[in-house]
Amino acid sequence: MLKKRDLHDCQGLYDLMVHPDVFPFVRHKANSYEEFLFVTKQTIEAEDHGEIISRTILDEWGNPIGTINLFDVQDNAGFLGTWLGKPYHGKGYNKIAKEVFFNELFYELGIERIFMRIRKVNVRSMKAAEKLPYVTLANETRKSLYEEINQSGDVYNLYEISKDLYTLHYLRHEQEVHEDHQLKEA
Repeated sequence: MLKKRDLHDCQGLYDLMVHPDVFPFVRHKANSYEEFLFVTKQTIEAEDHGEIISRTILDEWGNPIGTINLFDVQDNAGFLGTWLGKPYHGKGYNKIAKEVFFNELFYELGIERIFMRIRKVNVRSMKAAEKLPYVTLANETRKSLYEEINQSGDVYNLYEISKDLYTLHYLRHEQEVHEDHQLKEA
């Protein structure tokens, strides 16, 4: 489902990224394939320096369909950025990719907090974030960070995922699955 970024996936990802429904919401935009190669190489180097954590999202056949990233990593926290190619919207890939990525971030890489800044005009992404039971709207609880990301105007909502809240959700889900399994055996 996820793998570390590499240059071999660039052509497929670039073709998906330039779609007009995707491109405006990509953080590191590239206006040509060559530029996308360069940006991907920079991303790989930034991960080597601990500044970013970036993965390619794959479909069930191993084809690259988007990326998921933790940007601006510092103090065991960072900002989530994810995009999927238009043909993969609404098919559940985003939710699965986030769960796999969050497990890696929280339980393997020592991340404690994930922030999401979502443009208020990006209704699709806000609805997707608000569906997740471990996501909280942090406009008030992280007021200084909210003001920092909105210095140029009221553009973003700020969401937060804490390791504690994610773990609580994960443990509850595991318990429900276990109890459901026991009921089926009885």
